Amino acid sequence: MAEVLPRALGPLLRAARARLTAAGIADPALDSRLIVEHFSGTTRAQAISEPGHPVDTTALAAVEAALRRRVAGESVHRILGYREFYGLRLALSPDTLEPRPDTETLVDAVLPFAKATARLGECRILDLGTGTGAIALALLSAVPAATATGVDISHGALATATRNAEDLGLGGRFQALHSDWFEKVSGRYHLIAANPPYIPSRDIGNLQDEVRDFDPRRALDGGVDGLVPYRIIAGEAEGFLEAQGKVAVEIGHTQQSEVTSIFAAAGYRLAEARRDLGGNDRVLVFES
Repeated sequence: MAEVLPRALGPLLRAARARLTAAGIADPALDSRLIVEHFSGTTRAQAISEPGHPVDTTALAAVEAALRRRVAGESVHRILGYREFYGLRLALSPDTLEPRPDTETLVDAVLPFAKATARLGECRILDLGTGTGAIALALLSAVPAATATGVDISHGALATATRNAEDLGLGGRFQALHSDWFEKVSGRYHLIAANPPYIPSRDIGNLQDEVRDFDPRRALDGGVDGLVPYRIIAGEAEGFLEAQGKVAVEIGHTQQSEVTSIFAAAGYRLAEARRDLGGNDRVLVFES
């Protein structure tokens, strides 16, 4: 049975870190700090200047519950209910993939094009499998003349994306659309972006606990070879893409040649390939 947590802020932080360290959590110092600060309503400055600051029993119970969830493999951001992405705070839900820093590579790759397109009048963006709305909302926040449609097959994900858009003051330029890929999409877009499911079905069981057990499976499972969504996007995007438009996709780190071949067979040229912060192939940008 876990030890009773101390009521003073400084000892509480140390006890929380020790609990996560003993459980083998990768970054126990950061995760314990995030949990304690969030559920106790305190700050890092308080922990330094007021280590004896009392934490009430309600907050202690919330910290205890959060630590148990983290030890069980749930990510700290799911426990907090939000994650920062491209400088934006995005609410998470059980229906959404947790946006991760690697996906910011896609935003970086297409942002110059979106800005240049918007300078000519407007930039219409289609975000396939929008989830939290991360890609679309990051672009809208950086390109005031842009509008975006976020597509998802999950009603819950669309509700989360809509909430995020509204919370960020971007609701007027973001439309949520319930659709299975392009099925209900209409109109043409300057940019089609997607972070599709790309894990081969057989590999789902080998993922990290916090991904395998807590991210929605349909946001991970890319079919037998992990490439099914790319075939759909490459095969159907042309009917929704403006002339001189671009298609940008996130990929698994071993999939560059296969995804490039899929798009080449559909008549696209690889305009740019980018690696993520870890040096892995991560984003491909195509033009017709």
